[in-house]
Amino acid sequence: MSLQLVFIARRLLAWGLLFLLAGMVWDSLPLPDVLPFFFLYVLAAVFVVTLGFSHLRRVRMIAGHLDAATVSNRQRRQVEIPLDADEAFAVLDAAIRELPYVQDVESARDSLQVRARTCGPQSPDVDSDWTVRVGRFFNGLFRTRRNRILATITPGDAVSSATLICEPESDAWNDWFRVDDGTNLENAEAITRAITRRVSERRRSEQAAARQTATEKELTVAKLSLLHAQVEPHFLYNTLASAQVLTRHDPQRADLMLGHLIDYLRRSLPRTDESISTLGDELERSQAYLEILKLRMGPRLQVQLDVPDDLRAIPLPPMMLQTLVENAIKHGLEPKPGGGTVWLLARASERKLAVTVADDGIGFSTDEGRRQTAGTGIGLKNVRERLRLVYGDTAAQLSVVANFPHGVAATITVPLVLPPGAVASPATRTAPVRSARDEVTDHE
Repeated sequence: MSLQLVFIARRLLAWGLLFLLAGMVWDSLPLPDVLPFFFLYVLAAVFVVTLGFSHLRRVRMIAGHLDAATVSNRQRRQVEIPLDADEAFAVLDAAIRELPYVQDVESARDSLQVRARTCGPQSPDVDSDWTVRVGRFFNGLFRTRRNRILATITPGDAVSSATLICEPESDAWNDWFRVDDGTNLENAEAITRAITRRVSERRRSEQAAARQTATEKELTVAKLSLLHAQVEPHFLYNTLASAQVLTRHDPQRADLMLGHLIDYLRRSLPRTDESISTLGDELERSQAYLEILKLRMGPRLQVQLDVPDDLRAIPLPPMMLQTLVENAIKHGLEPKPGGGTVWLLARASERKLAVTVADDGIGFSTDEGRRQTAGTGIGLKNVRERLRLVYGDTAAQLSVVANFPHGVAATITVPLVLPPGAVASPATRTAPVRSARDEVTDHE
């Protein structure tokens, strides 16, 4: 109650001093008596008290309490926005533009400032109605009609600070005579709420996107694990059938073929803690596969390997090199009557690793070759998709081109460094590699 009385009394005193000064000036001049000034002051006091209590009541309704800060015509807010400066400025600008009766919004993005004006709903402009004109006169005499907003963003480290000033357009001394009826408090609270709402919406959108990304990643990992676990049935059946035939005529070659098959299967079966292999492990897997095919195809298949030893420890997603080798055999050399050669090459330059599988098979000479080398085969699609999932859209790529004078060359290009979030396999942590023969001995 004391705050309300002080608030009303201060304005009554200001208007009383104004009328006293006007009366003294009037009395010093050869003019009629100053008595009318007393009646005018009484009339002004009625308006001051009425509008003062109306202002206090509206402030209490908006803020829920009364204090020196809330009842003031001029409001200042400091709002912390957990965004960088550009995003915080966009949020603040949108919040101000959403205010009712906002006018003349000026955004200065370089200086991170927003200026605007607001005014309340206007009465109809009816010149013939003298009551409207009188009402507007007294409303402008005892209440502020237009307010202004100045908002500034101060950049910070991942958190920006918004300084918000809502005040009447008139000078500060007018606050002794007029009230804003809580409009600036309402504007400050509305802008603060709008900023909070927009930041919350942004956070919910980011969390939803993160959940969706995590779900998609889990589904993709499950799909890739399934692909990793797959061993081509025809290859397995043909190898076992060839080993069965060799046991009758050439047991030594049969034993060698089964050893390569065990090594291949050991490296092809998925591991629960493995998502990234190494170039060395992938080469050993592919070599085991090629050794089996060399026993089956005989002199029709030749293999040449050119991979520096210092590149073998570089991380590489599993089974991609194997897919390229299988494509080279299946679509390049097996359909060719005389067979041919498969080259496995690896080079590092400019923070990139390039691994190439080339052959001198049928290449683009048939519809099947053109279809596979153009990337429409399931195997090549899987390779491209896995590169995108592990390294992103642009960091890694698969290119398939013609190999001169015959055949096809497929090259995987990946960064030398693992992307964030990738998990290295035990092989990348220099775990000892055991041979297939050792594992068979353990089981015996």
